[in-house]
Amino acid sequence: MGLDEDALEYHRQDPPGKLAISTTKPTNTQRDLSLAYSPGVAAPCRAIRDDPETAFQYTARGNLVGVVSDGSATLGLGDIGPGASKPVMEGKGVLFKRFADIDVFDIELDHDSTEQMIQSVRAMEPTFGGINLEDIKAPECFEIESRLREATDIPVFHDDQHGTAIISGAALLNAVDILEKDIETLDIVFSGAGASAIATARFYVSLGADPDRITMCDSDGIITADRAEAGELNEYKREFARDLPGGDLADAMAGADVFVGLSVGGIVDGAMVRSMADNPVIFAMANPDPEITYDAAKGAREDTVIVATGRSDYPNQVNNVLGFPFIFRGALDVRATEINEAMKVAAARALADLAREDVPDSVVKAYGEDPLQFGPDYIIPKPLDPRVLFEVAPAVAAAAIESGCARRTVDRDAYVERLEARLGKSREMMRVVLNKAKSNPKRVVLAEGEDEKTVRAAYQLLDQGIARPVLIGDRERIWSRMERLGLSFEPEIVDPGEDSLDAYASRLYELRRRDGITRREADELVRDGNHLGSVMVEMGDADAMLTGLMHHYPEALRPPLQVIGTDDDAEYAAGVYMLTFRNRVVFCADATVNIDPDAEVLAEVAQHTAALARRFNVDPRAALLSYSDFGSVDSDGARTVRRAARQLRNDPAVEFPVDGEMQADTAVLKDRLSGTYEFSELDEPANVLVFPSLEAGNIGYKLLQRLGGAEAIGPMLVGMDKPVHVLQRGDEVKDIVNLAGVAVVDAQSQS
Repeated sequence: MGLDEDALEYHRQDPPGKLAISTTKPTNTQRDLSLAYSPGVAAPCRAIRDDPETAFQYTARGNLVGVVSDGSATLGLGDIGPGASKPVMEGKGVLFKRFADIDVFDIELDHDSTEQMIQSVRAMEPTFGGINLEDIKAPECFEIESRLREATDIPVFHDDQHGTAIISGAALLNAVDILEKDIETLDIVFSGAGASAIATARFYVSLGADPDRITMCDSDGIITADRAEAGELNEYKREFARDLPGGDLADAMAGADVFVGLSVGGIVDGAMVRSMADNPVIFAMANPDPEITYDAAKGAREDTVIVATGRSDYPNQVNNVLGFPFIFRGALDVRATEINEAMKVAAARALADLAREDVPDSVVKAYGEDPLQFGPDYIIPKPLDPRVLFEVAPAVAAAAIESGCARRTVDRDAYVERLEARLGKSREMMRVVLNKAKSNPKRVVLAEGEDEKTVRAAYQLLDQGIARPVLIGDRERIWSRMERLGLSFEPEIVDPGEDSLDAYASRLYELRRRDGITRREADELVRDGNHLGSVMVEMGDADAMLTGLMHHYPEALRPPLQVIGTDDDAEYAAGVYMLTFRNRVVFCADATVNIDPDAEVLAEVAQHTAALARRFNVDPRAALLSYSDFGSVDSDGARTVRRAARQLRNDPAVEFPVDGEMQADTAVLKDRLSGTYEFSELDEPANVLVFPSLEAGNIGYKLLQRLGGAEAIGPMLVGMDKPVHVLQRGDEVKDIVNLAGVAVVDAQSQS
């Protein structure tokens, strides 16, 4: 089946199309319906009548964008009409929702005149928080956007004009920096003189380019002053008419620093590239076929050629999805009256800055396993990089506030936290912990300090002020790794091959000599990162430890258990996963340590896990799980869980609601707890789930994660005398950073 057939099948599957409306408030009872509609809806109607601004409090308007088109210039298909353009507009809505959590109504208008289009869109202003104009042909699009911006009090943005300008502008900023050129002295040639090309040329001027050094070509050749005087050009092309001899695109490219293609595929060859200035920049952005292919442009000459295209199968894709969702997000969240030049420049500079940062593992995996590092083949972030939301939207919001078009102000740190919450509960929960960690960073030993992920995590921990990392490993190898990754920082390194470890070996011998360890064996063991890190933490030379990235879990866990041991008030350690759903968080224990726990172990694990939940600002409600509900089955396993629950309920030191034994659905469903089992100690669903065995816990959390769509954070080791967390093999950098944050908060609570 070809691409066209796949696409048709994708769009026609029930329900047809790509968008649907869902309710955001309860509609389960008659009272719910009376509040949602008649008679309750009259109250917000009257409030909005009396104060129109309250529409942003009582309706979805503040998070609703209209994607409006007449289908006259649809995605490379030309004038196909409004009805045929609807799949594209629905797709635009998908991107708004996927990347910035913005709701969309797509509006396809059957109008033949600019005036009709303007009046129709203007009349829809009370419905929306912003308008995204889409696929409207030039030159009409210029007048439509300009007049709507003047006539409305909400942001109006024609993405076909400004999207490519902003994204390629970010790429240009980084390209000229890599090539050590000045944007003010660049000779820039444009192939194409439509809406996107003109808007991009204007935007480059906003970034610092000299308009007198911009040469624009249309299908008739160079846009010259002579052509303007002869009346061959519309008013928008005349803006870039230069006093130059006539000629074609090849003439224009000779000696140019930058080529910007927004025209048709295949019109540039290797000879034209070779005619350009030293170390040229080529943005061949025609779709689906660029003006010259990436490989042909790179291979045309031997010096550095930085190439960007509109295609995802080449490096440096100029993709508008890096712009419009996040620009609208920032504009909506400060109630901006427009999207002005300052906001667009802020978006481009934020994208340019982000490309210089270390790239998350999840992004690398999404685009293959090739490394992504700032340089000629990585000058703009990838569209699937979740950090774009946290960088671009705040930059746009700040620019709106500074330029005076915002009706609300936001605190950047608090705003970033709200944005993170939009992408999932796990980010919101981790932000709580990371903020606590930043308030008093602690020394965290990273036992596998030579690993690339560990080095990258150490950089982030130090850069973000979460922890003071201590890397264990060969100092030269770590420095070499840092240099290769382009990470400039100065971590503390303990090198077992060079540094004196006598004190640590002596302490290890003292702790384990009655476990069969000789002094000579202690000298050897302390050169292992897991043993050395454990002794450092035990002696107080570090506050916490992370390991496990390169070891099987039991192998990594054994040294800290032997050296550090459990807390004075604990007999057992346990592994806990925090699972975050869209509107719920649960802690699952034990998933990694105790194979067949008895009642005492289960009770202690419940207490440890409840304490962990509190560190995430979650009030614990614990359920001890079984296949039995409150004595419905009398078996050894059910009795063990029942005894543990009874022990906890009778312990005056337990200050959280706990009950069991109970089945999993009883634990998490309010109607079963308050209906069938109204006597339960839990009046709300449990958020701490204690499984009856390691087998059940491991199976349970993985099923919840994979089938329930939860994100998992962990395993977090509880019950230890000092903070230690054992990673899973294959964990990503963000997992290391998150667990280090948890370890710092653990250490804070013990200091």
